[in-house]
Amino acid sequence: MRIGGLASGMDIDGIVKDLMKAERMPLDKMEQDKTWLTWQRDAYRDVNKQLLELDNLTLDMKLQRTFNSKTTTSSQEGAVSATATASASSGSYNVEVKQLATSAINLSRGGITADGKTFDPNKPLSEQTDNLKNGIVLDKEYEFFTFNKNGEKIDHTFTVASDQSLNDVLSDLTNADNGVRAFYDQQADKVVLERTETGDFNQDESRFMGAEIGFDGSTNSNFFTETLQIWNGKTDNNGNWVKAETGGENAKFTYNGALEIDSFENSYTLNGITFNFNNTTNGQAKINVTSNTEASLEKITKFVDKYNGIIESLNEKVGERRNREFKPLTEQQRENMEEKEIELWEEKAKKGMLSGDAAIRGALSEMRNNWYNTVEGAGEYNHLAQIGITTSPNYRDGGKLLIDEDKLRAALRENPDSVHQLFAADGNGSGKGIVRRLEDTLGRTVETIEKKAGKSTSLDNNFVLGRQLKNINDRMDAFQDRLIQIEDRYWSQFTQMEKAIQKMNSQSNYLMQQFGGGF
Repeated sequence: MRIGGLASGMDIDGIVKDLMKAERMPLDKMEQDKTWLTWQRDAYRDVNKQLLELDNLTLDMKLQRTFNSKTTTSSQEGAVSATATASASSGSYNVEVKQLATSAINLSRGGITADGKTFDPNKPLSEQTDNLKNGIVLDKEYEFFTFNKNGEKIDHTFTVASDQSLNDVLSDLTNADNGVRAFYDQQADKVVLERTETGDFNQDESRFMGAEIGFDGSTNSNFFTETLQIWNGKTDNNGNWVKAETGGENAKFTYNGALEIDSFENSYTLNGITFNFNNTTNGQAKINVTSNTEASLEKITKFVDKYNGIIESLNEKVGERRNREFKPLTEQQRENMEEKEIELWEEKAKKGMLSGDAAIRGALSEMRNNWYNTVEGAGEYNHLAQIGITTSPNYRDGGKLLIDEDKLRAALRENPDSVHQLFAADGNGSGKGIVRRLEDTLGRTVETIEKKAGKSTSLDNNFVLGRQLKNINDRMDAFQDRLIQIEDRYWSQFTQMEKAIQKMNSQSNYLMQQFGGGF
């Protein structure tokens, strides 16, 4: 803490502050330059953000389904529905679903708890052995079998440990990648074992009587057959030994009254159309597939609107003049202003940050050319005007696109493949689709701007404005050190002055005392 002016009566602190204001002027200028560069860096990054948003939309504009979207309807929606890809042919299709695909299921033939006992599925099995009707052999590996879509038998093993509860064992079975799930129903006192997939994979009755989850007395499976009392076979009312497992059936349907098809799942894809079965049909269900031109029109319109919005924004940025009367505020200036005043000032000070930028102007010009030029080999339509998309005749619009919806709708209805090629043809030079050309332009522009302004994860040394900001920071740090030295020098000089005045005052008082004593 410094206190001056005791001898001179002068406001030394105020004088030093005023002197330092003049000395700080170069630092204030550097602070304003730093703020301006920071604003400019962020403005460039905002441009890249806009360009990347447009680039993301180009992904959809390269897909065939964008231009050839299909809509399906069903006369029996509750029984069979359908979805169609862009490659599906428009028209009517008849489907008769005769049987749904089901999952195989088997369960205990009777209660597993011993008579007069209580079984707790959450306690360790080592404590429950006597409570099970047929006991259990613990710390042993057991096996069972499933079948894949080729009918091949797959062996699965699992271990029943002493410290596991029944629910632990069944949970492990369910969570393992073995195609089955299992659980214990305490009220029924039975275990349920079922396939996680629908379909009839084991069509050979000599293997476990055709069961989808196979095990019997000849396999190491007595955990199922004895402890859980789940068998592949049972005796029917006529005394015949038959398969105990139920379900495990394929879906069966007829396509257009001629082609009979089995499916492991309750869905099937034919000619780009996926039929989904929810129930059996009452006779034939009619599926109609039509082109959804409205959905395609909406996607193209959304893309063009986004493009026009970016074009308008970029034209404003490069055409805006800098307001040099309003420079960035220094920290001291901000302290003396209201929040609203700061906001209004900075709004004017930020104008023209990207005024006349060559990279952005070049990108705007190149994007306009992308839309103007023809696409060789696109088919019936090789120019945007042919499908109802033209550039605005008003030069103030800066190359915005206009859409004749009726003309575009007609083009999508009559030749969607040619419209797709016009936008997305994967050729070279004049054979490259409009969107792919635009994608190239966006990529080059984003790269150029990143070299100048970087991105949020970039180090300052890796881009132009970052290096300029680092240079200003270094200069400001050095100048701050210099200001400290200057301020110290001023205080030292005023301190010496104070000492001299104090000495002069002492001498004056001494003389006055001497003269006063002589009279």
